[in-house]
Amino acid sequence: MSLVKVKEVIGSSAEGFDDAFQEAVNQICAHKKNVSGAKIVSQTADIKDGQITEYKVNVKIAYRWEKELHDK
Repeated sequence: MSLVKVKEVIGSSAEGFDDAFQEAVNQICAHKKNVSGAKIVSQTADIKDGQITEYKVNVKIAYRWEKELHDK
């Protein structure tokens, strides 16, 4: 039996939405094993004086949850 857990995170970047998405994936992959997929839920941007200052993406990231498998 395998369990898949989904975690929602927000990635941000001053460069663009693609970089913000990659940052979210990088952070989760650095802390979780068996990452299997990611879905962008929404995109937003901070604006100051008519210029975009930060791009943000809400991302749902799926990974296999090993803890339950080893606790039996």
